[in-house]
Amino acid sequence: MGTIIGAHHTSYSVSNMQQSLAFYRDLLGFELIHDRPEVTNRYFRTIVGIPDCVVHAVLLQIPGTTHTLELFEYKHPRGERQKITTPNNPGSSHIAYFVDDLRSLYTRLKEAGVEFFTEPVYLDEGPNEGGWAVYMKDPDGIIIELFQSKP
Repeated sequence: MGTIIGAHHTSYSVSNMQQSLAFYRDLLGFELIHDRPEVTNRYFRTIVGIPDCVVHAVLLQIPGTTHTLELFEYKHPRGERQKITTPNNPGSSHIAYFVDDLRSLYTRLKEAGVEFFTEPVYLDEGPNEGGWAVYMKDPDGIIIELFQSKP
């Protein structure tokens, strides 16, 4: 019987690659691993189920980790922005990134204009008790959690 044995990458469709690179690479510190301005190959079109798609694909990596983030900007056909703006909407999802100093990162990102749900929240119960967390949105409204474990 086949089983899932690990996670390979996280992928988001974005509306503007340059805006997303400014966010993930320049603000959050991801490293650019690969940039393909025009993906049109057969296997990609088959996997995504869009036979005539043209995609700008970028692969980013969190420094010092194996976690990669794949960003797709569909040049053709252009997609429509989804209305998933709060975590309670079905289909909504988020990824949580470990951070080493949530307060200072929050301050820097807030000053850069990043939209947050709240200020960092102290986790006073449960499996992450003693940690801190905050939700924010990327330029396309994708929800991201920043999480700092208890010391």
